Amino acid sequence: MNDAQTARQFVDLVAPHLDDAFLLAKWLTGNRADAEDVVQDACVRALGGLAGGAVEKPRAWLLAITRNAALTFIKRNRSKTIVASGDLEALEAASFSDVSERPASPEEALIAAADTAAVEKAIADLPTSYREVIVMRDINGLSYREISTAIEAPIGTVMSRLARGRAMLIDKIGRR
Repeated sequence: MNDAQTARQFVDLVAPHLDDAFLLAKWLTGNRADAEDVVQDACVRALGGLAGGAVEKPRAWLLAITRNAALTFIKRNRSKTIVASGDLEALEAASFSDVSERPASPEEALIAAADTAAVEKAIADLPTSYREVIVMRDINGLSYREISTAIEAPIGTVMSRLARGRAMLIDKIGRR
């Protein structure tokens, strides 16, 4: 495969899923700058992987590469004693409410903002293995099979981590 074909394949298969890859990287690394580095590394890896053959599910394939790049980045750049809790910037891509639905009053807007921040903080505080499956399923909308492929774990493990992660979220949000 020549360079032009590889570039075209990258645009067709990888580029449409870069927002999802960035969102996953941001949730896993905890901040925008590190997520940008991770996605850049994932893109380089994906470009190299395109020469290896056909990609059946490009979204799951790219998210698996992104996940592995994020975990490698964290392992290389973070002390094991530091727990990443994530930054709580306004996450446009991960908005939990429809942008067109604006609360009717300032009180409702304040409550909605507090609820969103609480959910984002609760997700950011989850252990990585739970956070990644929740982000992939509930934010990126991947199927159990796609998540299973991305994290290289059985579907039962994905389902278990989702259930436990959601229970942890409910517990954390319920205690506030």
